[in-house]
Amino acid sequence: MFKSIGRIISWCGKFKAKLFIGFIFSFLATWCAAMPALIAAHTIGMLTRQAQGKSTFDSKWILLSMLLIAFFVVLRFICTYLQAKFQETISYELVARDRLAIGEAMKRVSLGYFQKMNTGNILNSITTGLQTLENMGIRMIDTFIGGYLNYLCFFLWLLFVNPIASLITLAGAVVSFLFLMLISKRSEKNIPVAAKVNRELTSASIEYVRGLSIVKSFGQSGASMQTMAAACKASKDINEKIELGYTPANCLHQLALKTASAALLIEIFCLGIMGQIELPLMLVFVFLSFTLFAGIEPISDSAHILGIIDDALEQLEELQSEQVLDKDGKDIKLDTFDICFDHVSFGYDERPVLKDVSFTIPEQTTTAIVGSSGSGKTTICNLIARFYDVNSGTVSVGQTDVRKMTCDSLLSNISMVFQKVYLFNDTIENNIRFGNPSATHDDVVEAAKKARCHDFIMKLPDGYNTIVGEGGSSLSGGEKQRISIARAILKNAPIIILDEATASVDPENEHFIQQAISELTAHKTVIVIAHRLATIEHADQILVVEDGRIVQSGTHKELIQQEGLYKRFISIREQAEGWSIN
Repeated sequence: MFKSIGRIISWCGKFKAKLFIGFIFSFLATWCAAMPALIAAHTIGMLTRQAQGKSTFDSKWILLSMLLIAFFVVLRFICTYLQAKFQETISYELVARDRLAIGEAMKRVSLGYFQKMNTGNILNSITTGLQTLENMGIRMIDTFIGGYLNYLCFFLWLLFVNPIASLITLAGAVVSFLFLMLISKRSEKNIPVAAKVNRELTSASIEYVRGLSIVKSFGQSGASMQTMAAACKASKDINEKIELGYTPANCLHQLALKTASAALLIEIFCLGIMGQIELPLMLVFVFLSFTLFAGIEPISDSAHILGIIDDALEQLEELQSEQVLDKDGKDIKLDTFDICFDHVSFGYDERPVLKDVSFTIPEQTTTAIVGSSGSGKTTICNLIARFYDVNSGTVSVGQTDVRKMTCDSLLSNISMVFQKVYLFNDTIENNIRFGNPSATHDDVVEAAKKARCHDFIMKLPDGYNTIVGEGGSSLSGGEKQRISIARAILKNAPIIILDEATASVDPENEHFIQQAISELTAHKTVIVIAHRLATIEHADQILVVEDGRIVQSGTHKELIQQEGLYKRFISIREQAEGWSIN
């Protein structure tokens, strides 16, 4: 429990001063809440002494006491407001900072990280975990520290006024604290299990939504719900089990405090009956017996939630500590854009993909990479863009090892067009402008015209302001492909990587896309992964990849004359492209 509190305070960083100022105002607000009752007890005592003939009641006190009570009510409001102003914004500031930092870090980690951590785990950490920290972190710290700080002040006052009463309250606080520690220990064991179940529920929900089209097409809606239902049931079961596990310790915590309050009340009544305490002080003690532990009672919730917050902090630290690729990289401006692989080997985990690969791509030339599925073509492109780091060897761009560059400075020189295009849930104009955020509307239109997508954009209801839907769901595959090419044209990077950019489009769209690609690749260093002869036969260089090695290289005319994989590949492609239905 103390470890969690320390971690939250440490997490506050530069906001610690605001946190502690908030504690002061929280403390003052508690005492302002107690003062009206103390003033009322004092007034009753004055009236009692007058009734006993021991003193004369000053009628001016009525107005003064009302003014004092109003003052403390207003002061409590001010202190509560200031406590909220200083403390409540801290977690929102910090979580916003951390979410942006995580988003920035995600751009710079190896793509292997996303294979180890599925989307559900990452989403759960960034949303659910940080949301718990955002909503409850500072509040729970205030509950814990403020509750015990106020109790300590009451205890010291009791120790001075009535030592026996102070010992009674101390016994109740100590016993309750022992049960709070038990809740904290249970929380340490339960939270990792609950967090795992919640992450699995998030993953199951994402998978269910993403797979709905497949589910419907195969008529397996009942089967598709099994994973989702199992995750929901597991979440329900573990949360019920956790709550039932906390209940005994929580009840005993409350019982210890209520017993101490009752014992304090009995002790005060005994002293009053024996005439050892005056009525005003007796009334103050009665009031205290009901409010003394008011700040400590909610801490049982804090002890439980602190465990959740602790897990959220661990997830945050794990995300932030993931090794970024360009930790030691520098912003380097390249003057040339040739690409060189020098004895490169690479594998995903323990599965080797590239084995001692060496080749050079001169700048302002086109290199086609061909090979069977799984041979390592896309991996070569991923290493050029430094989505991964090589296991051995060197990848250089412009005679500079990519490991010496920051990811941003490297990728500012590269535009990539993928087979599977992703568009953001935004306007078409903003999706194209993503390639160059400072571009004007005219620049966007010019890029769209070069990419052969201006005409179909203008036929849409809102033209360039049309919202394309998540992933570009409202557009066809060919339309999305041309918008992605317009985005790349607008970026105007000197290196272009095309990964199966025309593999899954219809002949009409392929014609437009080939025209768009011609605009995109003019006077650039181009790397293209393709299977279609029309795409690769005019390349300056063709690399044939098989089983992670370069087995052939040369121009189309050179390779077609050689017996080998390329000639067999072309023969198979020609047969495939010439098939017809009898």
